[in-house]
Amino acid sequence: MSAQTPVYEALDERFRSERCGAGDRRLETLHQGSRWAEGPLYVPAGRYLLWSDIPNDRLLRWDETTGQVGVFRPSAGFPNGNTLDGQGRLITCEQGNRRVTRTEHDGSITVLADRFQGKRLNSPNDAAVRSDGSIWFSDPEFGIASDYEGHRAPSEIGARNVYRVDPGSAEVRLVADGFSGPNGLVFSPDESQLYVSDSVANHIRRFRVRDDGALDDEGLFTSCARGKFDNIRFDDAGRLWAAAMDDGVHCYHPDGTLLGRVLVPEVVANIRFGGLRRNRMFIAGTTSIYSLMMSVTGLPALPSAQPRA
Repeated sequence: MSAQTPVYEALDERFRSERCGAGDRRLETLHQGSRWAEGPLYVPAGRYLLWSDIPNDRLLRWDETTGQVGVFRPSAGFPNGNTLDGQGRLITCEQGNRRVTRTEHDGSITVLADRFQGKRLNSPNDAAVRSDGSIWFSDPEFGIASDYEGHRAPSEIGARNVYRVDPGSAEVRLVADGFSGPNGLVFSPDESQLYVSDSVANHIRRFRVRDDGALDDEGLFTSCARGKFDNIRFDDAGRLWAAAMDDGVHCYHPDGTLLGRVLVPEVVANIRFGGLRRNRMFIAGTTSIYSLMMSVTGLPALPSAQPRA
């Protein structure tokens, strides 16, 4: 994308007045050559970005200080979403292995979830960690639908749900169902609500989080009239940013209004805020990883740093 090509499209005056479209006037390309890039994660302790190249079954790493890209983990279980827990450990949704794992500080891997009520999970897609240590993840069937992003297989559960791994008992609990294709999930800035995108139904659902970890369905936050929802992220002002596939990146006001878009030359699967000041958006766009330094600031990477109501 050239410097003259527009990066932002304002669809509501608040996109301009709240300076959502200020910052870099062009996208920076950090890497090209992935087959299907997903799950970008900025690791502040090491100043590097990890992301999943799902069909190539690997995790890649971009070093912020040198700009170099290398393979972080080959044969990674067809990984998709990545996040950090409160201790800075890597949480990965492994579509091919049909499990959610944690990479310990010594490099060993701990399996956090691979079954529900004795049945194998479908293909965990995205994960979010709450400051109480609980791990929440979506489980669509994308990784078992074909051999492109995992291994073709029938669903043992027969449903596409969202689950919670209890921080005390490690029990995998069903917290939300009725999805066609649950995908991205993220907590509101005060962690009182959970937002879940459904890539098949093409909307975002909102849930109230109870003290015991159960959810109350609050209905739809928004539907996608343009593009197709994938993962979602919050900035610290409560605006929701959504990867919208062939319609770039959407920005939503807390009232559900689509404020504007970030225009991207490839299909956008996932986004993540990062950088030293959390004002750099990393965009996984099919074969490439893009970066955009912005005037908005994303939520802290570690759940222990998030404010609580």
